[in-house]
Amino acid sequence: MATADIALIGLAVMGQNLILNMNDHGFVVCAYNRTVDKVEKFLANEAKGTKVIGAKYLEEMVATLKKPRRVMMLVKAGAAVDAFIEKLVPLLEAGDIIIDGGNSEYQDTLRRCKSLEEKGMLFVGSGVSGGEDGARYGPSLMPGGSPEAWPHIKPIFQGIAAKVGTEPCCDWVGEEGAGHFVKMVHNGIEYGDMQLICEAYHVMKGALGLDNDKISEVFGQWNKTELDSFLIEITTDILAFKDTDGKHLVDKIKDSAGQKGTGKWTAISALEYGMPVTLIGEAVFSRCLSSLKDERVAASKKLHGPTAPFEGNKEAFVEDIRQALYASKIVSYAQGFMLMREAAKEFNWNLNYGGIALMWRGGCIIRSRFLGNIKEAFDKNPNLVNLLLDDFFLKAIHDCQASWRNVVATAVALGVPTPAFSTALAFYDGYRSETLPANLLQAQRDYFGAHTYELLSTPGKFQHTNWTGHGGNVSSSTYNA
Repeated sequence: MATADIALIGLAVMGQNLILNMNDHGFVVCAYNRTVDKVEKFLANEAKGTKVIGAKYLEEMVATLKKPRRVMMLVKAGAAVDAFIEKLVPLLEAGDIIIDGGNSEYQDTLRRCKSLEEKGMLFVGSGVSGGEDGARYGPSLMPGGSPEAWPHIKPIFQGIAAKVGTEPCCDWVGEEGAGHFVKMVHNGIEYGDMQLICEAYHVMKGALGLDNDKISEVFGQWNKTELDSFLIEITTDILAFKDTDGKHLVDKIKDSAGQKGTGKWTAISALEYGMPVTLIGEAVFSRCLSSLKDERVAASKKLHGPTAPFEGNKEAFVEDIRQALYASKIVSYAQGFMLMREAAKEFNWNLNYGGIALMWRGGCIIRSRFLGNIKEAFDKNPNLVNLLLDDFFLKAIHDCQASWRNVVATAVALGVPTPAFSTALAFYDGYRSETLPANLLQAQRDYFGAHTYELLSTPGKFQHTNWTGHGGNVSSSTYNA
């Protein structure tokens, strides 16, 4: 007799904790893993005394499921997802639902959604954020795909999701690859947040000479302000943490950052859709630069920069850094929402931006007080073109601007790299500029490649000039970034 509400494939940390979370909320889960003994160990240990059941074979797993059958995968993105789908399809029937909860590329999700719908089955690609703790006690969930699947998975997903008050940090995102696209942008923003925090730490340590305990105290104070967030909170803890020898552990960690690709995917998507998501791109490149550790060590002995110490009021400058971090964070999120808006146009997705901000308010890595302000901005104006133009964020940017500029200028003068702070400020100055030097750039393109240009007096009409007098009058085709 079919007794399970949902099956979950993949018993790594996230999979096990999601199963236990579902069990806590009254859902019967069938656990499956390609390595069978992992199922047996899970049932005998972490899941002991629960209603969780196990299966040794996919056929056995499918037989336990109530209709429409719901199968969720938490396996490595890419070939493993396709391999499981291929094995599941012959065992399922029309109306059954396959859910991919891994960090898959949104274009793969779009492809899988279309392929399974042609077979009469439903596919959901869902972002899952919050790490081990979030999976166990309440993640942020971002489902998208076949809309017909949502009523059948909604009670489970909203039941296990993190809550802000009584509101679950989960709602239907949109069609096809929308869920995984939104999760990708979430991860890109996460890259940006982390880089900004690291730059604030670097300026305090490298320029002001503050020690880890003092910087931890500063971050702790910041967490009581507009910067209140999970990442600031954990940074406070990390900087205060002592190793067994009584010394700070953070100083012993090699300064070479890893990445799993979602930040890179965000930057690539930004280039594909012509969106200036510069801060996330810079955060990805900063990780790439950090990985050149041996080269940087060698270069540090030959390439010289400023040596003058900071002169001024350190306490006042720490407040400037806080405001620079806040302003840069606003730009980062503004860019992320710009990218989502452009993708929504491209794929005809009906994204609820205020709802997305709410989904990120709890459970996920970028959860923060700040996201409540973003939700309010889109609730006030669902057609808001850019967060920078909302009254709340407009005032915040104006209030922080002098400090922001001071931090970037001082860091440059002292030779402390602040790529994310700097690119955020450059974007702000570019976005607020009525005119940019792209007129000269268009003239250059027309000069060497006959790529044409528009005159201000005749918008929409492209023309070519024979700049040298000995060139031709034939122009190249026009195209946009």
